[in-house]
Amino acid sequence: MKFEEWLDIFMDEKEINLEDHFEVTSKSGTPNIIPYGVVIEHIKIAPKHEQDKIKNILVEIDFKNGDVRHFLRHLGQAIAK
Repeated sequence: MKFEEWLDIFMDEKEINLEDHFEVTSKSGTPNIIPYGVVIEHIKIAPKHEQDKIKNILVEIDFKNGDVRHFLRHLGQAIAK
């Protein structure tokens, strides 16, 4: 299965609405609203080695019954900067 397919299925299973959004602050201090879908799209175009790391982290968070949204917000913060 392709990574993109796996990621879509994983997000569906975690019931993450890609249109839901969160706020992050850019380096300049400007608040930005980022939908989860934007973070997912950035993950899908990331290099394979980054996708592998992201997948491992998501699986680990899920295994520990954590909220993957926290990790997605962390990635969103990097996108904003």
